[in-house]
Amino acid sequence: MKHILLILTLIATMTTFAKTPAPSPSLRKDGMFYEMRTYYAAPGKLEELHKRFRDHTIALFKKHGMEIVGFWGPMDKEDGSDGKLIYVLGYPSKEARDSSWKAFQADEAWVKARTASEVNGKLVDKVEAVFMKSTDYAGHK
Repeated sequence: MKHILLILTLIATMTTFAKTPAPSPSLRKDGMFYEMRTYYAAPGKLEELHKRFRDHTIALFKKHGMEIVGFWGPMDKEDGSDGKLIYVLGYPSKEARDSSWKAFQADEAWVKARTASEVNGKLVDKVEAVFMKSTDYAGHK
């Protein structure tokens, strides 16, 4: 009985963290699929993270079919200006996104760049990703 309770608790916990698509009727059914990623840099590593994107990651994103919408950083310290990087990528579909990321992560040039940039410690403590679609009243796909 204890084992069944443990298994049920585990299943309940796992489903709590699973993301369930529940799109608003105002989200476009067609058009691009977007991903907003927020990186929380390891203490003192934000500029090294910018350098890795500038010198390596951007070209690899393009190589693997990821559309770069933009990169941003907070202006105020209270909002994370000393350790946060936010960017948005676009893809034709969720499946295209998954395929692009799989190829990117397996790319030898990426593995080499990541390894070299982290010789003195990891650059990123945490990554958050949010998947998005445009609204039906926006002027973009």
